[in-house]
Amino acid sequence: MQLGELEKMVLNYLWEQGSADAKQVHDHFKKLRGGSLNTIQSTLDRLHKKSILLREKQGHAYQYRVAKDKKAFMGDLIRKVTLDFSPDNDQLLAAFVSLSADMDESQLDRLEQLIRQYREDKQS
Repeated sequence: MQLGELEKMVLNYLWEQGSADAKQVHDHFKKLRGGSLNTIQSTLDRLHKKSILLREKQGHAYQYRVAKDKKAFMGDLIRKVTLDFSPDNDQLLAAFVSLSADMDESQLDRLEQLIRQYREDKQS
């Protein structure tokens, strides 16, 4: 799945804010990058049609929120990209090993901690 620059910016904004309508999103971005309310509405609608955003009608406007938290969303992206090249889960693991080559000791320690925590949570 490919996301445009504005789509990524909108997602990050909604992860920070929790939810917003098109006017709130537009007000935030007109200070940072300009653009019209129509562009923001189109972007929100596109993300909704991709099932990335959920929306609920409140009055005359839709209130948008991201369908998944950021960690789950990024995990899905990585999984989809990897599966585009190989259905073999070992390839996904190999990609993580390759990625970890650029990590410093503190990042590797944090990765190990997250794996331990995930295993503990999974067993409970």
